[in-house]
Amino acid sequence: MPTAVAAARQILTSLHEVMASRSAAQAKLNTVVEVIGESLDSEVCSIYLLREGMLELFATRGLAQEAVHVTRMAIGEGLVGTIAGQIDTLNLAEAATHPDFSYRPETGEDKFHSFAGVPIVRREKAVGVLCVQHVEPRRYEEVEIEALQTVAMVLSELIANADLVDEDEAFGLSEAQTGPQQLKGLTLVKGLASGLAVYHQPRITIEHTMAEDIEAERQRVYLAFDRMREQIDHMAGQAEFGVGGEHEEVIETYRMFAYDEGWKRRINEAIDSGLTAEAAIERVQQRTRMRMRQIDDPLLADRMHDLEDLSNRLLRIVSGQLGTAASKGLRQDAILIAKNLGPAELLEYDKRRLKGVILEEGSLTAHVVIVARAMGVPVLGRVRSLRGVIREGDLLLLDADQGSVTVRPAPPMVEAFEARFAKSRERQAAYAALREAEPVTKCGARITVMINAGLREDMPNLSLTGADGIGLFRTEFQFLVSATLPSRERQTRLYREVMDSAGTKPVVFRTVDIGGDKALPYLRHDDGPGEENPAMGWRALRVALERDGLLKAQARALLEAAGGRTLNVMFPMVAEPWEFDAAKAVFDSQLAILRRNRKLLPETIRYGAMLEVPALAEMLDVMLPKLQFLSIGTNDLTQFLFAADRAHPKLAERYDWLSPAILRFLKRVVDACAAHGVDLAVCGEMGGRPLEALALLGLGIRRLSITPASVGPLKELIGKVDLAAIGPAVAGWLANPPVNLRAELSAWTAAHGIAFD
Repeated sequence: MPTAVAAARQILTSLHEVMASRSAAQAKLNTVVEVIGESLDSEVCSIYLLREGMLELFATRGLAQEAVHVTRMAIGEGLVGTIAGQIDTLNLAEAATHPDFSYRPETGEDKFHSFAGVPIVRREKAVGVLCVQHVEPRRYEEVEIEALQTVAMVLSELIANADLVDEDEAFGLSEAQTGPQQLKGLTLVKGLASGLAVYHQPRITIEHTMAEDIEAERQRVYLAFDRMREQIDHMAGQAEFGVGGEHEEVIETYRMFAYDEGWKRRINEAIDSGLTAEAAIERVQQRTRMRMRQIDDPLLADRMHDLEDLSNRLLRIVSGQLGTAASKGLRQDAILIAKNLGPAELLEYDKRRLKGVILEEGSLTAHVVIVARAMGVPVLGRVRSLRGVIREGDLLLLDADQGSVTVRPAPPMVEAFEARFAKSRERQAAYAALREAEPVTKCGARITVMINAGLREDMPNLSLTGADGIGLFRTEFQFLVSATLPSRERQTRLYREVMDSAGTKPVVFRTVDIGGDKALPYLRHDDGPGEENPAMGWRALRVALERDGLLKAQARALLEAAGGRTLNVMFPMVAEPWEFDAAKAVFDSQLAILRRNRKLLPETIRYGAMLEVPALAEMLDVMLPKLQFLSIGTNDLTQFLFAADRAHPKLAERYDWLSPAILRFLKRVVDACAAHGVDLAVCGEMGGRPLEALALLGLGIRRLSITPASVGPLKELIGKVDLAAIGPAVAGWLANPPVNLRAELSAWTAAHGIAFD
């Protein structure tokens, strides 16, 4: 028996003439089954193709010719349907013993015992099945299976070029799926958007599978391997911080696969059989996918996914199809589709054209979600089988509010969506009209309304909303969108530009809050096991104090950027007063260095802290004399108070800002700050929700920092509130908590004529 390479090459050499001939597609397939049958000394060779959702017998050697175009099986039905459904190989000594065996009398196959079949795959979808049979019960040898798999790959090109399979079938789209479809997902960033589907990673289509010059193909692969290895080595050398840990493990795994000579040898063998460089890489990748389906160990499965990622990288290099859709530019309003996405990749897109994002994976804590929320781009995640339903250029109506996307909507659907969208825009226009209006209550009290930001691109929102300043500038965003640790010079430049944009309005810079749900690949704690509770682990100020070089660089950057101005700086996740003292000491030391070097110093430095850890509330008598201001981070504070992960769907009802427990806690903080004359603000989503904001005003809070989109609605609400009425009402509820405080507050607003969306 010849080697698998020799067997495949022998068949492909014969097929080359068949495919190059001017014969009709049916005649070519009839010849193909004869060539394969003779080469493998097989009594039966058959080709089934996917047509109208069914696998139809298109050509056969050995079975009854009357069954051609008559015998049909559904995906998952019989041995042929099982191969197509699982996109996997079957090799059986006795076909009838398989649980999925389905006898078709019209084929005359009852005398054949052994059976082997492989899927014909195009663009990761099974478009047919190639199978062989023998009278004698025996398992086919590995070289025969390998030859069949290689031939099946070449057949996919013939089938596509001859239009034997509908394009929609090739993409796994049934006739019904070419019309309107609605997909469900997880809301990651709320909002409405419409646009044409654009895939972040354009699909690579292998158009030519059979090589004209094997040595030329081999050289193309060698050059691609060299370039890919250079890229992996560059990735490994990018980290400026963090020795050991998960980051290095991931890179080392990539490097191990990139330099794996066994992988390279298998691709070479596929080229030796007569395949082009692209087809050879895809051939080995198909084998990897089949192995992945048989792996139960999640760790090993992840490693196989790593190899698939590298295969895709190698395929893009060898085909010359580099870059993402961002490099080509968006020509019209678009909804971006990706398996997953990094924050830096998102920022590469034209924000005027990018209307929304749909992810196959994605989570509430992903970095890209944080950036998308800041950009005002709605995001829907956990949408399965995207490529099976959505085609490039399809019109999409994204309703991230309801967690759905409508694909190829009918005209009435578009009209209804546009009407809803128009109503939303009308509301936004009404809120925009309040830009110059000051947030003053019905009783004449001036409330300070500020916005949260984190990117240079956020700064125009300050003038667009008429906010009083930036109450929280999340400096970690610059770290999240960078492949490496931002240099001190880059940080200084960003902070100076932010203050320049703000003009006379204040900006409160929060020192870097990384770790937990905002982990950086280039900054790891150690090489030990991952944290079981990252939200309560090595993050925020804890990271900065341990890696004091990180905080020193940021302190110097902030102090230099604020030369001649007021610098407002606060430290995140302070649990005890000594942590604040240690962080302030870092700033004091950098200030002394600047003073010795006769640098321009800030005119005033105001220090503050984030109250997110409940323990700090027990130390306010010690802490407040050290501070100029305190900001309550309601997101983390609430999950810590309730011991309820805010991202856990089953705990959503436990995470209620209108719980008497939360409001009582906040009231203690309000009273303590008032007694010490320390400015108090609330930063986070709580202040941007109407009922919650009303409760905060009733507690005595007069400074709120919220998302830009919430400024207009909050100003409108403030104008309807009488503090003399809401204050006593909240005090009463806290003294005698009702069963449902949210319902009580809703009824109170209705009784006092306060309406809001």
